[in-house]
Amino acid sequence: MGSIGALLKHPEDVPALVRMKIAQTHALKQIPSEPDLAFCFTVLQRVSRSFAFVIQQLGPELRNAVCIFYLVLRGLDTVEDDTSIPLDTKLPILKAFYKHICDPSWHFSCGVKDYKELMEKFHHVSTTFLRLEKGYQEAIEEITKRMGAGMAKFICKEVESVKDYDEYCHYVAGLVGYGLSRLFHAAKLEDLQPDSLSNSMGLFLQKTNIIRDYLEDINEIPAPRMFWPREIWAKYVSRLEDLKEEERSKEAVQCLNEMVTNALKHANDCLKYLSDLRDPAIFRFCAIPQIMAIGTLERCYNNIEVFRGVVKIRRGLTAKIMERTNTMADVYGAFFDFSRSLASKVPKDDPNARETLNCIDDIQRTCKASGLLARRRTFSIDSKRGHQTCLAIVVLILAIILTLITFKL
Repeated sequence: MGSIGALLKHPEDVPALVRMKIAQTHALKQIPSEPDLAFCFTVLQRVSRSFAFVIQQLGPELRNAVCIFYLVLRGLDTVEDDTSIPLDTKLPILKAFYKHICDPSWHFSCGVKDYKELMEKFHHVSTTFLRLEKGYQEAIEEITKRMGAGMAKFICKEVESVKDYDEYCHYVAGLVGYGLSRLFHAAKLEDLQPDSLSNSMGLFLQKTNIIRDYLEDINEIPAPRMFWPREIWAKYVSRLEDLKEEERSKEAVQCLNEMVTNALKHANDCLKYLSDLRDPAIFRFCAIPQIMAIGTLERCYNNIEVFRGVVKIRRGLTAKIMERTNTMADVYGAFFDFSRSLASKVPKDDPNARETLNCIDDIQRTCKASGLLARRRTFSIDSKRGHQTCLAIVVLILAIILTLITFKL
C-alpha cells in the first residue's frame, strides 16, 4: 500500500488504499485464459500496474485492442530506450516495427526484466494483434509506423528548441492520443476527436513525465538522456546536467518552473477532450491519467527535490483519484484544486511567475465556467492538521487486517 510515513501523515488515505488493493486483486483474477491474451495482460500488469487496472475497466473488445496497442508501443519504446543497441541496428528496427507486429515469428532481445520478457516473447503480442478487428489493426499499425519514424529521427537529433520539444513529445505521446481516439471511434463508442486535442492529451502526460524524470534520465548509463529543450535550460545553466548541482539550485528551480508552465498550456485542451467523451469507462480511462499529471506538476513545481530524487504524488492520493474520478465535475474539481495549490507556490520573483499565473487563471476560468465545481469531490491534496498518531495507527492496523483477508479470498 503506501509507505508507513505517508499513512501516518495521511490516515484518511487508508480506506481508499484498501479498496484499491482489493480492486487490483480482483483485476488479477480477470486475466483471460487464452494463452496469448493471458501473456499480454500478465506482462501489462508488470510493466504498468496502474494503467493495467484502468484498462481492465473497458469493454472486452476495446480492452484487448488498447492492451495490444499499449504493449506494441511499449515494445517500440523499449528498443528506443536501450542505449546498448548500436544505432545501425536500432534505427532499422524502429522504422520497421510496424511490420514486425504483423509477424508472429519476430522477436528481439533488448531491455531489462519485464521489458526483456516482453520483447523476447513478442510473438504473443503479434498473434493477438492479428486477431483484432481490421479497424483496430489499421489504427495501431499507422500510429506505430509514425512513432517509429519519429523516434528514429530524434535519436539522431537533440531537442534544441521548444518546437523540437513539442515535436518529440508528439511522436512519443501525441500519437498515442491519436491512436486511442481512433480505437474509441473504431469501437463505435465515441466520435473521432480532433487531432489537436488528442495531441494535447499525450503532450500533457509526456511533458509531466519528462519533468518528473529529469534525474533518472540525466544519470542514464552509458549516456544521459536529454529531453528538456536547450531553448529553456540554456537560460539558466551552460549544461543540462548542471541543474542537479547543489550550487545551481536557484537556477534549477527557475528552469523547472518554466518547464511546468510550458506543460500547463495543454491543460485546457485536455479538459475539452474529456468533456466531449460519452462512454463512462473510456472517460475514466482517459481522465485518471490527466488528473495524475496535474497532481504531479503541482508536486514538482518549485521543488528542488526533482533534482535530488523521485517526486511523485503519494500512493494514497493516487488511490483516491482512481476511486473518485467518475464525472467531469470530478475532473474540473481536481484541475481547479491542484492548480490553486500550484498558484500558492509561485514565487513573486520567479522570472516566469506572470506566465505561470496566467496559465493557472485560464485553467480555473474553464473549471468555473463549467458550473460543476459545486459538485466536485476534493482529493485532500494537503494533510489535515490535528490528526492524532494513535488514530492513524488504529486505521493502519485495520488496513493490514483487511489486506490479509483479501489475499485469502
